[in-house]
Amino acid sequence: MNINLRVNLHSNGTKFLKSGSFPVMNSDFKKDPDWTAAIAAYEWIQQIKMSFYVSEDFRIDQVIYNGEHDITELVKKVKPNI
Repeated sequence: MNINLRVNLHSNGTKFLKSGSFPVMNSDFKKDPDWTAAIAAYEWIQQIKMSFYVSEDFRIDQVIYNGEHDITELVKKVKPNI
């Protein structure tokens, strides 16, 4: 199945928004949808960081999946140093 992610990030003194649809394991999502979405979001944010120059002020401002579920704090717990 797919989930829709929207991330609001900050880097180099600029805020930016990225969004997209990502596959997740159906069985994992049924067990714990928020954590499954948080892992997918974390992995995507890592790809974003590798694609762009990110500065020391990089931060995650907000992560929403499927339009209404705020998982910002969970994503930060996947790896607390992002």
